[in-house]
Amino acid sequence: MSIFSKTCEYAIRAVFFIAHRTESGDRVGIKEIATGISSPEHFLAKILQDLSRRGIVKSAKGPNGGFYMDEQTLRRPLVDVVEAVDGNGLFVGCGLGLVSCSEKKPCPLHAEFAVIRKNIHQMLVKTSIGDFTEDLNLGITNLKK
Repeated sequence: MSIFSKTCEYAIRAVFFIAHRTESGDRVGIKEIATGISSPEHFLAKILQDLSRRGIVKSAKGPNGGFYMDEQTLRRPLVDVVEAVDGNGLFVGCGLGLVSCSEKKPCPLHAEFAVIRKNIHQMLVKTSIGDFTEDLNLGITNLKK
């Protein structure tokens, strides 16, 4: 189980994969990304198109085209990817999904979930897209299920 939507999971994994594969200046195609992160290609194409429009990943058309990252995109915090795909609901929403949950009218999990939300948000703000490239290069982490 994941705290992110399936779309957001694929987006984060794709961004890490692109960062890893394009560190030396190469570009990577949608088929290779989809295979590399075990994602449906068509679904992933839509996600990456949106991330490209938002400037989170870079893309180039043509025979040497594909997706890539540059210094600026590698420095972006992971929170940008999450908010681009899932919005900020993870950081402000109720742990039980109650619309009426608030500080004045809290659900039973409100206080505990607020701490968890804050910690997740801080981790995603402090972590850049490029932070895991070295671990991926060394085979310490992986992106496939």
